[in-house]
Amino acid sequence: MIWNETKECMSRDQMTAIQSARLVKLVDYVYHNVEFYRKKMQAIDLMPGDIKGLDDITKLPFTTKDDLRDNYPFGLFAVPNSEIVRIHASSGTTGKATVVGYTRYDLDVWSECVARCLTMAGVSKDDIIQVAYGYGLFTGGLGAHGGAEKIGATVVPMSTGNSKKLTTMMVDFGATAIACTPSYLLHISEVLENEGLIDQIKLKSAICGAEPWTEKMRNEIEKRLKIKAYDIYGLSEVMGPGVACDCDFHKGLHVCEDHFYPEVLDTATLSPVKDGETGELAFTTLTKEGIPLIRYRTKDLTSIDHSPCECGRTSARISRFKGRVDDMLIIRGVNVFPSQVEAALVNVEEVTPHYMMIVDRVNNLDTLELQVEIDQKFYTDEVKAIEALTKKIAHILQQALGINAKVKIVEPQSLVRSEGKAVHVIDKRKYD
Repeated sequence: MIWNETKECMSRDQMTAIQSARLVKLVDYVYHNVEFYRKKMQAIDLMPGDIKGLDDITKLPFTTKDDLRDNYPFGLFAVPNSEIVRIHASSGTTGKATVVGYTRYDLDVWSECVARCLTMAGVSKDDIIQVAYGYGLFTGGLGAHGGAEKIGATVVPMSTGNSKKLTTMMVDFGATAIACTPSYLLHISEVLENEGLIDQIKLKSAICGAEPWTEKMRNEIEKRLKIKAYDIYGLSEVMGPGVACDCDFHKGLHVCEDHFYPEVLDTATLSPVKDGETGELAFTTLTKEGIPLIRYRTKDLTSIDHSPCECGRTSARISRFKGRVDDMLIIRGVNVFPSQVEAALVNVEEVTPHYMMIVDRVNNLDTLELQVEIDQKFYTDEVKAIEALTKKIAHILQQALGINAKVKIVEPQSLVRSEGKAVHVIDKRKYD
């Protein structure tokens, strides 16, 4: 382990040795078990024996989200389906999900990594933790759940959607920790305040992730609930929550780098950058069996620090994310692409391809409004007709995006046209 509760850590040289040995095994594993990687390596005359350690990782090809979509659903799996014990998936830009499979060993590693993160947040077997991430194909709920059980905590699988019930049980059960999105936790704090229950809770810590958030939001959460809030990071393609988490010093997220080797790449050249320099984060999954990934480009912009942390841990730390290199939005923990909206609107003959997505944060919860231009030949002042069209589009979007959006029908030619790249998104949220 990189760390444990007594903060006994391995040196950087020890970690590098472990990573190098695991990388060598990984390359041989994917070459012989994943046709996609075998063809990629053969295309550049690269054989498993050419990779002798971390110094050779830049010889390996990158993997992207498009590769997962192109091999939908199970084309990148390295084991037969009989060895896959669970499947998760995230939405894609054109309706195709990115599908990931887990072996029993993968689930054990996942639980171990989340357990490390919860330990950093002060959670132990003596705690009662409410998991208020969504359960299902989304990795948040079951990921946090498995890690909490790993350390022996009492888990309350709340999921999302019933804030009043959550706050009631928080008080009645004496919950001491919660795992959820930071925006939802701020909403929960308002519910507690409105119900006069703030002084009755026993909450000590929160493990928040699945969306960008600021130090200001962290401070607001800690002030309102009188707790400590921690940032957890993950993505379904690599594993799920538990890839990294911050400690009490909040000076970067500690990566579980014995399982996930991080690189930060220059966005122009894709060459690794120095510590402290901003670039695109990529991960190589050193121990995954089900769907191992080599140099997976996350699109997240960050920097990395390999120096020891004040907490005593020696694991590499990635900084708070500075943005993305694509147009993906994270709304209430769900990945949303403008191209998903475009694909959905194509099937609605009453509207034009012109639209505007307006993302905001109201009462600490993300909101999405979609302004859609009605086609001139369908233009009408009839209220019932507009209401019916609005309801129709809202239903189509909910099916396509997985979240509810407020739809507003606007007059023909009313949305601004662009002479260059069309602007389809106005994000009013602030993450500075």
